[in-house]
Amino acid sequence: MERRKFIKTAGIGAASVAAATTVAAPAIAQGMPEIKWRLTSSFPKSLDTLYGGSELFSKIVGEMTDGKFQVRAFAAGEIVPALQVADAVQNGTVEAGQTAAYYFFGKHPNFVFETGLPFTMNMRQYYAWLQFGGGHELINEFYKEYNFRSFTFGGTGCQMGGWFRKEIKTMEDMKGLKFRVGGFAGLILERLGVVPQQIAGGDIYPALEKGTIDACEWVGPYDDEKLGFNKVAKYYYYPGWWEGASVGSLYINNDAWAKLPKNYQAIVETAAGMVTSWMVPKYDALNPAALRRLVAAGTELRPFPRAILEPCFAEAWKYYDELSAKDPKFKKIYDSLKPFRADQNLWFRVAENTFDNFNFSMSAQGR
Repeated sequence: MERRKFIKTAGIGAASVAAATTVAAPAIAQGMPEIKWRLTSSFPKSLDTLYGGSELFSKIVGEMTDGKFQVRAFAAGEIVPALQVADAVQNGTVEAGQTAAYYFFGKHPNFVFETGLPFTMNMRQYYAWLQFGGGHELINEFYKEYNFRSFTFGGTGCQMGGWFRKEIKTMEDMKGLKFRVGGFAGLILERLGVVPQQIAGGDIYPALEKGTIDACEWVGPYDDEKLGFNKVAKYYYYPGWWEGASVGSLYINNDAWAKLPKNYQAIVETAAGMVTSWMVPKYDALNPAALRRLVAAGTELRPFPRAILEPCFAEAWKYYDELSAKDPKFKKIYDSLKPFRADQNLWFRVAENTFDNFNFSMSAQGR
């Protein structure tokens, strides 16, 4: 009897709560201010995962506010060119921007930290540093100089090393090569004789087709196939050691942020987090089939030999130490990331790497 009485009472309570929620929802929505933002992206609409992150963000924000807070996404070039997103957010041309922070390392080397310093950590490790190792606090403290803040906005995981017209076996083969490559990788490779080029995603194919560049890297099989690089370059190298994580950024103008009600700020953070939890799994799901299609169409898949990886690794860490010695701003963030990386690599070698290596070996045997 007591159990039946409890169920009956609970049923009435649940119905009452549901009714109250139904009545209250419109009232809550009516109390929300109407706000319209513009979000400019560094990526073209053809990249449905990268640019798709901005569309998803806009959709989530709108739905969570019953349409009161509208964020309209614009692809690269619709408001400003791909490589001017930071400037547009800084000066208030737009309230928000989706980008890869390392595009702006020319402003200051610290812009590379958020996307990922070459030869440091993988995607999970980098997320850990940003969220729980103090990384984002340090980065956003630095961004105050530019009148914006940033939230993690997806990512790609470890990228491919790029498309080359000729086979690459040693650093001698790399010397003089005009290579479209992002972030610090260009500076590191330049010290080893490569001629780096920074070109926005939508402009890479024609540059490679016309021979303006000799090689390029972008993201990975799914996006690279969409951009058609396999049609103008035969050799596809891995890994993209300069982007072991490649974390995406959502820049928000500080003045626009300050004007948002607290609940809208929480919604922005939540929506950015949902984009982050959506983007990497999507790439992981779509890359294998894309890679199979590329190889079936004639792409020659090649690993970078250690004769290339080792000198690049040594030059990268030499460069970081040089920067740290002369730039206190860089040193402040570098001194946080470097020991965190050491601990992460120690941990991943214990369980993750052991499991992965065994599991991959079984898979290679068809088991």
